[in-house]
Amino acid sequence: MTDRQTEPGPGGLVLVDKPPGMTSHDVVGRVRKAAKTRRVGHAGTLDPMATGVLVVGVDRATRLLGYLVGGEKTYEATICLGAVTDTDDASGVVLDRADTAAVTEAAVAAGVAALTGEIVQTPPRISAVKVAGERAHRRARAGEQVELTPRNVTVTQFDLGPLRRTEDGLEFEAVVTCSAGTYVRALARDLGVALGVGGHLSRLRRIRSGVFDISACRSLQSLEAELLMVPLGEAAAMAFPRCDLDRVSARIVTNGGWIPAAEGAPAGPVAAFGPSGEFLALLGNRGDRTWPLAVFVEPVISGAGQGG
Repeated sequence: MTDRQTEPGPGGLVLVDKPPGMTSHDVVGRVRKAAKTRRVGHAGTLDPMATGVLVVGVDRATRLLGYLVGGEKTYEATICLGAVTDTDDASGVVLDRADTAAVTEAAVAAGVAALTGEIVQTPPRISAVKVAGERAHRRARAGEQVELTPRNVTVTQFDLGPLRRTEDGLEFEAVVTCSAGTYVRALARDLGVALGVGGHLSRLRRIRSGVFDISACRSLQSLEAELLMVPLGEAAAMAFPRCDLDRVSARIVTNGGWIPAAEGAPAGPVAAFGPSGEFLALLGNRGDRTWPLAVFVEPVISGAGQGG
């Protein structure tokens, strides 16, 4: 069944440089006040400690978020070796420490290489992953033994800077590019495990989420003073391949019907625009047919057309 939008306001995307110490939900609450609407959401949760790109949707643009959340992400991180925490980052309680004097740069580089590519990763116990319908962090903080299912993730870039010896162990800067659902905290944890000294994350900054770069983001304080949004159609054209429909095809897809798939067309989502340049829908292919995944306007012309 096609997801249809009937709200009057198109809204857009707000690109926030999330400050530390706030949850992603906190940021959504602040944008709701600035935008004077309840229909606000975000794509891709950032932990309270983390900063950087948080894509926030307002009004009709919230319906893009589910299709944006799967985009590749890039992070700048500081990884500390020699201490294990209960959260796998610096916000948690230190559970164990180990001497890192024997850890070499070559050993760290080998450990990083083993965590690059397609890997199997178990999410942190303190995370937003749902276990039997409830967030893992809530169960863990209630004292439950939380068992999380390992998942396949892809780390396409794991670049490490020079190692620094500190009073507490070793630390280094890293740049990580990874698939959606990858926990950089878990990379730090697993690197520490592989080296036998434990590890955790002390800093995390997301510098890219899909096509949206930190250079386009503004501080929350600045956005509260002047709320700037990427308009819905512009956001869709930035984030997805574009196709322009003629009048007949526009009528069909805005009524929920299918059109023949173009040869070599991507599986989707594809942003469809009408003859007047208006953003109409996100499309996806099923075999030799292209269907609307989500329609963002009322029907251009009455009548459902083929495949309705």
